[in-house]
Amino acid sequence: MYLLIYALWFLWELKYILFWLYLWQLKEYHTARFFDHFRTDKGKKLLFSLEQDFKLVFLLLLLLNPGLFDYIFSVLVLIYFAELMIFSRSILIRGVKKPKWTIKTLFLTVVSFTVPIVFLNSVLSLEKEAQLSWFIIFDILTPLIVSIIVLLFQPIFVAFRNNTLIKAQVKIERIKSLSGLKVVAITGSYGKTSTKEFLTTILSKKFKVLSTKNHQNSEIGIAKCILEDLKPNHQIFIAEVGAYDKGKVKEVCSIIKPKIGVVTGVNEQHLALFGSLENLLSAEGGGELAEALRKEGLLVVNGDNKYCLDLYKKFNGNKNLYSQSNQKVDSDIWSDSVTVSKDNVSFLAIDKSKNMMHFGVRVLGGQNVQNLLGAILIAKELGMSFEETSEACKNILPEQGGMVLKKGKFGIKIIDSSYSANPDGVLADLDYLSIFHNKKIIIMPCIIELGDKSAEIHERIGRKIAEVCDLAIITSKDKFKEIERGFNQVKNTDILRRSDKNVAKCLLCDKPQDIYSTITLFCKEGDVILLEGRVPSELINLLT
Repeated sequence: MYLLIYALWFLWELKYILFWLYLWQLKEYHTARFFDHFRTDKGKKLLFSLEQDFKLVFLLLLLLNPGLFDYIFSVLVLIYFAELMIFSRSILIRGVKKPKWTIKTLFLTVVSFTVPIVFLNSVLSLEKEAQLSWFIIFDILTPLIVSIIVLLFQPIFVAFRNNTLIKAQVKIERIKSLSGLKVVAITGSYGKTSTKEFLTTILSKKFKVLSTKNHQNSEIGIAKCILEDLKPNHQIFIAEVGAYDKGKVKEVCSIIKPKIGVVTGVNEQHLALFGSLENLLSAEGGGELAEALRKEGLLVVNGDNKYCLDLYKKFNGNKNLYSQSNQKVDSDIWSDSVTVSKDNVSFLAIDKSKNMMHFGVRVLGGQNVQNLLGAILIAKELGMSFEETSEACKNILPEQGGMVLKKGKFGIKIIDSSYSANPDGVLADLDYLSIFHNKKIIIMPCIIELGDKSAEIHERIGRKIAEVCDLAIITSKDKFKEIERGFNQVKNTDILRRSDKNVAKCLLCDKPQDIYSTITLFCKEGDVILLEGRVPSELINLLT
């Protein structure tokens, strides 16, 4: 019987260790991002789960009254067996949450798995009551133990990382000297991935181009892209640069030394990680990128964004501005006659010399006009004509704009914008959703890492949802009340009552099967669902 609990405990520990390593990797081993996770409802449930509460109570009972050993032992066997069954079922349904295998995660996994083996051998010689107590203690402290292992070995991986960065810098400098490689760096809180994708497709019509892959926007990701993929025959390298700390963009710029820098748009996304708006504006807001470009480079910014416009006004070097209209700011390129349909956008692009060209692009949502203008402006600076650029835009795919329109079950249309979410992106996606005529539904989690602005932003999103949607399903609890408050402010107005929108609902539900059941009862053929942000993959599979 004792061997049974040892086996069950050990199997549970292996699963538990894999999950916590997965979470550290998901947060890119960034301490602030990791700990910010525990401000969310899901994060709190990890630390204060019912199972852990039971184990803590049993530990106290065992320490206070060892005579309860047999009873506690039997109950713990049942708990560990139940946890193992739930774990096995989850593997069959959606797979186990485990880290992606890299040299780092393999090393951390081996070390982390060694610890419970050593622990098991060290406690087997103790009395049975002491053994059981230590098993429970180890179980409760597993998140802390894994985190200590991650942080303990972090300096070693930082040293490897720094060596990788140096190698990448040496390689890119060598290729620049041989072939005249031009480097474009793109940063911002939103729009940078789409702008990078558009620019890559446009420039590839005329040049040999390499760009960073999706989720490859950290300094180490960019360095690995350089080392693994950059070749001497490449003419242009486009790097999407993300950051969670002040100084990170500066570090990337010191490696790649861009000649053109783009700031696509700035908002409060990741404000909680930066600690202050000043720090955010320095890194993701383009301050460090602008400083790197001051002497010889070109700064290109989004003139429709107030933070970008402030940066543009302060910058003393070469600079260009793009915007959707030329009425408020004196732009180098702007749009006119914009038409947004269900499967594409079309517009006229006009520059200061009054050159103009029609663009028709298969991307979803009017916000992509802004990102396209930025890419068109940079292509122009690199020697492409409007005619060449317009022709190249025909090769842009819908998914490069961040949203895809899919056919769902029962004739329901699915707008998949589940890649990521930020405040401006959510509002823009809702604008796109509004062009549909049947019932409109949004399914989304609350947005994380917004800091002190979180409540205000979610309330604003709630108001926008009520203006557009017939049903909102929010999949996380964190700021649901704020979304609901904003939703109800608009829902209850006379204007919406007159248009029969007073029946609109805002629901909280985090279970994919329950959401699916609600959707099948509410929707009919032709209705539209917007999947916004990181909704469960199980739900996407159910709907499509």
